[in-house]
Amino acid sequence: MANHKSALKRIRSNEAKRLTNKYKHKTTRNAIKKLREIESKQEAEALFPEIASMIDKLAKKNIIHANKAANLKSNLTKHVAAL
Repeated sequence: MANHKSALKRIRSNEAKRLTNKYKHKTTRNAIKKLREIESKQEAEALFPEIASMIDKLAKKNIIHANKAANLKSNLTKHVAAL
């Protein structure tokens, strides 16, 4: 168990951040799945900028690695172009 007030606060803040990061990451993954399931090119092109923005935000906050973000965006761009 923690022996200092600051350590207790750190535990609380880490848990809050963990839950926020988990929520944002899961929301983005669901949006990516939704984009991959879309058959219409127009719908996919309309949705892609929002999802790319979500991925960029995850990378900026170090929730996912910057290279993973780039790979995800690249693959999604290819998918949308192929529709």
